[in-house]
Amino acid sequence: MTLDRRELLRTGCMALAAQANALTTAKAKACEATFSSAALSCDARVLDAAADDFGHIIHKHPQAVLQPTSIADIVQLLHWAGGRGLKVAPPGQGHSTFGRAMTDGGVVLDMHALRTIHHLQSDRIVVDAGATWSTVLDATLAHGLTPPVLTNYLELSVGGTLAVGGIGGTTYRHGMQTDNVLGMTVVTGDGRELACSASSNADLFDAVRAGLGQCGVITRATLRLVRAPARVRRFHLFYPNVHALTADQHIALADERFDHLQGALLPDGGAWRHQLEGVVFYDAHAAPDDKGLLAGLSDQRGDAVISDATYLEEAKALTRLENLLRSNGQWFNPHPWFLAFLRGSNAVEIVSEILQGLTNEDVGPLGRMTYYPMLTRSVQTPLVRLPQENVVFPFNLIRIPPSNDMARAELMVAKNRRLYERILNAGGCQYPVSALPMSSNDWKRHFGSKWSQLADAKRRYDPLNILAPGYNLF
Repeated sequence: MTLDRRELLRTGCMALAAQANALTTAKAKACEATFSSAALSCDARVLDAAADDFGHIIHKHPQAVLQPTSIADIVQLLHWAGGRGLKVAPPGQGHSTFGRAMTDGGVVLDMHALRTIHHLQSDRIVVDAGATWSTVLDATLAHGLTPPVLTNYLELSVGGTLAVGGIGGTTYRHGMQTDNVLGMTVVTGDGRELACSASSNADLFDAVRAGLGQCGVITRATLRLVRAPARVRRFHLFYPNVHALTADQHIALADERFDHLQGALLPDGGAWRHQLEGVVFYDAHAAPDDKGLLAGLSDQRGDAVISDATYLEEAKALTRLENLLRSNGQWFNPHPWFLAFLRGSNAVEIVSEILQGLTNEDVGPLGRMTYYPMLTRSVQTPLVRLPQENVVFPFNLIRIPPSNDMARAELMVAKNRRLYERILNAGGCQYPVSALPMSSNDWKRHFGSKWSQLADAKRRYDPLNILAPGYNLF
């Protein structure tokens, strides 16, 4: 019987696929045979999942994934990887936007299983680094307590945000999340398990907080707690332009009128809506004074939206957006986000200039630009980089493209790089989770006078340079 060309092609493809599967299986068995812990996986499906992140822009394929169930697993991995020259990338909850928490040919450290809540006292809580802030908040609210600073999106891991800073609407009063961690357990790049705090191994403590995972893997953290309010009142105030919005934001900041202060520029049918978001915490027996809170502000009062919610509802408000984006598929599209800090003295001019070059399509119908003031005196973490002024403006370009168009996403990444250069030249800096390429020299410029501190710590705690290769620092 004679086979036609189509049948021959099909048979050949099946043979190649069988060979590829056999090779993958052989590599997996060889990989797993050299590491005694059952937590290490070389399964193709696990590796494929670890080759992507929330950004869906960069893809890097690891050789293996460790899913530790104990700190001892991590210690063993780092000794094992160091002896083989393998890089190790801890991805947190996988919410990196540009491959920073991935590695080509190395090992991804999946911390999802390390999420235990260990101890809770009246002023602190001890948690595993793989726990999400949502889990932490659920545990603390049962006792009427809360971390002082929460990120807007709570499904990030504790270890993940402590590695970059961790910013939220209360940062202008309480600093970054890294300013509210009392102590940590860390496994260094050379495989040592160390406790660190402001009074013990302080150099490691300062190198790991906002150190981009370069010196150690955070495995456990002791977080500061404060009394949680029962309810919140949210004020969404609207303005005709950036200048009017900024003026009222400065008033609100100077008077500390709100417990939570943010703002945004929202796409609006080809134009932009300029929004101040102020939140006041209160208990049921003492409602806020709306008249006093709004006195002297120049918003378009008829457009104001004032609402009340429980503290938990407010903290988890972005869950509704997540559910919407998952339901319509946009959660799985590329996310070429850009996050930065602007000098307070020229923020209006820079944002006005940026707006001239942006359209609603550049952020997507559900995207936004966040823009609001904060006081730098509240931030004490050495490696958190901010412009050298008393007031700075977080400026975040939250792009949520409506389609899975990689060419467009790559174009946005290129625009992010140009925007980064413009903001640097104006005295600003990035919050180091942006979707843009960065060289080692770029990072030296980013850390400035603190670069030598981080580089010295890298040599002490990760001498083989195996940790967090996706940042391309060293």
